[in-house]
Amino acid sequence: MKTQLFFSIFVFLILSVNINGQSRTQNFPSTVDYVDQLPQAENLWVFLLTGQSNMAGRGFVEPQDTIPNKRILTIDKTGQWIYAKEPLHFYEPKMTGLDCGLSFGRQLLEAVPSDVTIAILPCAIGGSSIEQWLNDDTHREVSLLSNFKSKVAIAKKQGTIKGILWHQGEGDANEQRIAKYSGNLDKLTLQFRQIVGNDTLPIILGQLGRYAEPRKKRQHWKSINKIIIDFAKKDAYIGVISSKGLKEKGDKVHFNGASQREMGKRFATEYLKTAKPTHSN
Repeated sequence: MKTQLFFSIFVFLILSVNINGQSRTQNFPSTVDYVDQLPQAENLWVFLLTGQSNMAGRGFVEPQDTIPNKRILTIDKTGQWIYAKEPLHFYEPKMTGLDCGLSFGRQLLEAVPSDVTIAILPCAIGGSSIEQWLNDDTHREVSLLSNFKSKVAIAKKQGTIKGILWHQGEGDANEQRIAKYSGNLDKLTLQFRQIVGNDTLPIILGQLGRYAEPRKKRQHWKSINKIIIDFAKKDAYIGVISSKGLKEKGDKVHFNGASQREMGKRFATEYLKTAKPTHSN
């Protein structure tokens, strides 16, 4: 009983305080700014953030991550449109932190027409496997594919879905699941595109970090990364971002804040490269 209590307290402290002794939520925004008027649908470019915890975000939020831009939108947990501030994800309030979404939006704005507004809809749930997504399993109180469908419906009502960002694979990096990963990626990307209604929808895949421990685990993550690269070669509308140089936050699992911001930039750069035919000014 005492051991269980100690473990619960330990987990709570890990989730609440980062490695520098700072409160995980100390810089979270205290206000929400709702959007008064949305742009026309063709000028609201919507992207969906999908996958597990490194897409949901576990980085440390700094004040720079909470400065809104009138051309970068998201939604709150009720589906209302708001100006984007980190953290964007709201499904796991005891764990969520900085993700790559706002950084992605800021980088993308530098290359798109001036009348375009970027919308980023959070769909990632920590610890979810790709088979759970395919089966629409309820994981951490969220039905994964149904939740994705609901966000697609919101997006289609108000804007134009331009792409999907996917970062996942840590949950499948073991001997039993690695062999199925490529086939499952094929099934999931097909489902994503069918739900959106676009057979050539750009989907950008993120590599897993290169810092996993122990060595066996690192090899498994490396195997997932190779599968992702090989899979993308089959489809001109699937891109991959490298995890080279990205750092972890101290737990050998999650990207730190600086790496989340860099990852967002890489997603934007790769998206523009992958979707280049539809992005001329």
